[in-house]
Amino acid sequence: MSAKENWVRRERSFRGISARLAINYLENLGAEQVDDDRVAADDWTATLSSQTVGIGPSVSLTQVDLVFEGDPGVLDSLIERFAQKAMRAGG
Repeated sequence: MSAKENWVRRERSFRGISARLAINYLENLGAEQVDDDRVAADDWTATLSSQTVGIGPSVSLTQVDLVFEGDPGVLDSLIERFAQKAMRAGG
């Protein structure tokens, strides 16, 4: 049985960051960009898509949707570290 057969999938969305910045954060967490919308590391991958979403009547933000796939023992920590980098606070 290969290691990838044990992989799980987690989907998350982050608002207020660009796909380019998300890829940069993922590279800082150990991945390498392998396609325009995909990064990969030894024990996980992430596929990105982005869209503009409306917030209220006059404000819109970029939302990056990520599909993480990988070793379940790695993904939870990885997603938490990514979320800390991607967090945006109003001010």
